[in-house]
Amino acid sequence: MAEQSTWRTPTLILICGSMIVLLTLGTRNSFGLFLEPISHALGTGRGMFGLGLALQNLIWGAAQPFAGAIADRYGSGRVIAAGGVLYALGLLLMSQATDPITLNIGAGVLIGFGLGGASLSVVLAAVAKQFPEERRSWALGVGTAMGSLGNVVMVAASDYLIGGFGWSFALLVMAVLTLTIVPLSAALAGKPDLGPGVREQTFGEALAEARAHSGYRYLTVGFFVCGFHVVFIGTHFPAYLTDLEFSREVGAQALILIGVFNVIGSYLAGVVGARYSKKYALTWIYLARSVAILLFITLPPSIYTVYGFSAAIGLLWLSTVPLTSGIVAQVFGPRYMATLFGIVFFSHQVGSFLGAWLGGVLYDSTGSYDVVWWASVALGLIAALLHWPIDERPMARDAVPQET
Repeated sequence: MAEQSTWRTPTLILICGSMIVLLTLGTRNSFGLFLEPISHALGTGRGMFGLGLALQNLIWGAAQPFAGAIADRYGSGRVIAAGGVLYALGLLLMSQATDPITLNIGAGVLIGFGLGGASLSVVLAAVAKQFPEERRSWALGVGTAMGSLGNVVMVAASDYLIGGFGWSFALLVMAVLTLTIVPLSAALAGKPDLGPGVREQTFGEALAEARAHSGYRYLTVGFFVCGFHVVFIGTHFPAYLTDLEFSREVGAQALILIGVFNVIGSYLAGVVGARYSKKYALTWIYLARSVAILLFITLPPSIYTVYGFSAAIGLLWLSTVPLTSGIVAQVFGPRYMATLFGIVFFSHQVGSFLGAWLGGVLYDSTGSYDVVWWASVALGLIAALLHWPIDERPMARDAVPQET
């Protein structure tokens, strides 16, 4: 458990952490609605916007282990607050973009570093340290579900603001909202502490232990697939639907529907992870993703297939997060969770980079997203196979009491 002031109760930390994730992920997942208006305003192809988001995801992932290490050593509050400020500055610069360089600095660099400090890995690790093992998966599910709720809230708000006031004003409003992360981060301040009954471990020992664990390597590779899936779909799905001659509103409704079912799927994943094997749940989730994508791209397009796919993929969207982060905490303990999950999350963001970038590049070169859809099916099957053999038993050292 972490040292904390009397007002920093586990419930308050869960609430504030959940609100932070709602703002960071919700805003991030609304960016697909900005692809067409910004590309049109700047006179660039979709590949340029895709490159900005790809850069964002790569920087986000690269920053994550370092932000996690700082949070593990000194506490999460200041790391999250700094991330919130950078995120808001990125949105502000993005709103004033008149050329690709400005867009990429705002959407790519600043928001990338902002997400590294104020999103899932650091926040969920801070939450996990406040809950015992039997309630930890549930708490992680709640936090992730709130991030999923952000898909609904922020996508709906962005769609309304873009339609009524334009994309630049919409980004300005989102920048102001993102600044509320700074006061919310105060609840997550406080230097972490192992607590009694668990043998101390150095930072280097934790990294060496994880590196030698085959299940950790499988988990890291598997999370690459999750990033590829969600960022390709989140970034390019509205434009793909426009290509199929659906309206802009249908694209927004599809993202909102993904968000609604994402809330359900994330929470249920936390509940399932608390009762059953997390690795088998992940296997079935990745397999189900491949089936959902395969059906969507092979069935004749209609409003029913769009909404059906959105609901199905929404259930599977971030349901991987409480299970993946839960395995990290379950196997290695919560002490260095922000760092270890941050490394796993870096793999996720490499996949995110490729999903956003390849989607735009291949569309610009071929006029179609077909290759990326089929790659998504194959990657889901690979991820399902990788999770099956993971050894998710806690490391033996976690049961060794401290000597006195």
